Amino acid sequence: MRLLLMSDTHLPQRAKALPAQLLAELPLADVVVHAGDWVDTATLDLLESRSRRVVGVYGNNDGPALRARLPEVARADLDGLRLGVVHETGPAQGREHRCAARFPDLDVLVFGHSHIPWDTTTETGLRLLNPGSPTDRRRRPHCTYMTATVTNGRLSEVILHRLPPRTA
Repeated sequence: MRLLLMSDTHLPQRAKALPAQLLAELPLADVVVHAGDWVDTATLDLLESRSRRVVGVYGNNDGPALRARLPEVARADLDGLRLGVVHETGPAQGREHRCAARFPDLDVLVFGHSHIPWDTTTETGLRLLNPGSPTDRRRRPHCTYMTATVTNGRLSEVILHRLPPRTA
């Protein structure tokens, strides 16, 4: 099972559209995961229309229309992998401990908010992934997203994809 992970798309505020490289990944993915801050419902509609399955949550910049369609925390069983998605996890310092305590029943937690890619594993074995943002790099050198593979309940082949700079 192939996963496509993204967060913090902030459309149309930070970009006019999702990058072509990311859109090309949609038909390859069995599950698209979005960790919040969509900003517009059109992005959710687009992903739902072009994806086999979308697992997403709302973020702090998402208004009532998105909050009516998405949960604050999402959970999914993906071929035996217990996946969770949330937008905010708090400051980087202490993140592993907080998330392991809050989500003891998960194997993987995908989160967003910071726009900073993150890939760590807690002492309890919980894998924490932040794919960054495909549209707003902030202080990072690249906009990013992730892909991963799930086989027999195990996550593998987690790849951070760096997008080329947008041309004006």
